Amino acid sequence: MSFRIRFSCRFFAFFGLFLSILLLSACSSGSKKSEAHTGPPRDNTARILTPEASAVTVFGNDIVSIDASNVSQGYLMVNYSGTNEKVKLQIEDPSAIDYTYLVTDVGSYAVYPLSGGDGSYSISILESVDIENDMYSIAFTQDIDVTLEDEFLPYLYPNHYVNFNAESALVSKGESLAMDCESDLDVVTNIYDFVINNISYDTEKAQDLPYGYTPVPDETLSAKKGICFDYASLMSAMLRSQNIPTRLEVGYSGDVYHAWISCYVDEVGWVDHIIEFDGKNWSLMDPTLAASNSKSDVKKYVGNGDNYTVKYTY
Repeated sequence: MSFRIRFSCRFFAFFGLFLSILLLSACSSGSKKSEAHTGPPRDNTARILTPEASAVTVFGNDIVSIDASNVSQGYLMVNYSGTNEKVKLQIEDPSAIDYTYLVTDVGSYAVYPLSGGDGSYSISILESVDIENDMYSIAFTQDIDVTLEDEFLPYLYPNHYVNFNAESALVSKGESLAMDCESDLDVVTNIYDFVINNISYDTEKAQDLPYGYTPVPDETLSAKKGICFDYASLMSAMLRSQNIPTRLEVGYSGDVYHAWISCYVDEVGWVDHIIEFDGKNWSLMDPTLAASNSKSDVKKYVGNGDNYTVKYTY
């Protein structure tokens, strides 16, 4: 199955009001801190995991190199050096879900997550044989067995869709938003509030999105606008830079192709669906929806989260 990125998120831009979410007391925003906390603030120093093409375990041929040296860390690296004008990478995970990426970094390694956990993955490079009819032939294929050192690693490393490094502007912004926070939950709150209140929805971009669109989180931060994929990518990168495992999830919100996030915090485990926090329970985390709708409209649409169907996780 070919994964065509067509984020028709215009639905989420119709209302124009920011959501006043009921989250835990934020720290650096000046809100009241948790009275139960008596220790020092959480360390806000960025912790960036850097992918490496270590050349210990490499598969390929004269046009592609697949570095599987660090699959236990939850990623692999692929370098296509051929001349075909349209190339795809397909990763079939242990559950037989096909992740298909348009290869855009020719002649250099790009990072791709192994989101399906432990098991056997099939990695294939597909070269176009008929662009008009979207037909491809397999140029190389390789099966790889994966055993993760830690289940959270795929959601802490940068990758093709959550792309950042130690020099990224979003990393320093994440540090400032996490300053004086008492817990990971406070960091999630501050970063979420920042994104939904400072990044506006780009309707024009959503109407003319190119095939194989890849978000660039630093560009979203600088431009202060983006589509759902940009919102999710930026927030995922900022949280990962603070050592908070975060999944960028793509699927359907109703009948609209959409992107949102889930994250893991020690206090509550995986937070799959955040829009608001009542001191005990969370519901859908969707920074695009939160930035573009009134609270009543959000509650009516989100309901119990059944409108959301995850198709891919990055």
